[in-house]
Amino acid sequence: MGNPAGATGPASYFPSIERTYGKPIAHWLAVLDQTAGLAHMDQVALLRQTHGLGHGHANALVAWRRSRQGRGA
Repeated sequence: MGNPAGATGPASYFPSIERTYGKPIAHWLAVLDQTAGLAHMDQVALLRQTHGLGHGHANALVAWRRSRQGRGA
């Protein structure tokens, strides 16, 4: 899952996340799907502590995923 040109908000971090951590966004979304019962900041902490993501990247992934959950995505 790439990032459309000109994306704003959390999705604007996607190219950097893929470059920095070497995994596609779909990988990180799957991790978040497995931890869907956790609160927002607990998911951020998990990505940071377990997977080594920086706070901004982790928060962007969680925020984007949560914004899509009610849309069937």
